[in-house]
Amino acid sequence: MKEGKVKFFNESKGYGFIKDVESDEEYFVHVSGLIDKIKEDDNVTFELTEGRKGLNAVNVKLI
Repeated sequence: MKEGKVKFFNESKGYGFIKDVESDEEYFVHVSGLIDKIKEDDNVTFELTEGRKGLNAVNVKLI
């Protein structure tokens, strides 16, 4: 599991971005990859999976 911070999440559109705390990489997150409801600045754990346009955050949970 990786740790990150929610940089942006648009609830009405159902997607956002999570910034990895170790690498500073940013990953796309879709509402279908969420376990917990998230909002901007939440600290989360997540896993990565290959999406259509690169790596996506999945199994996103609040810390």
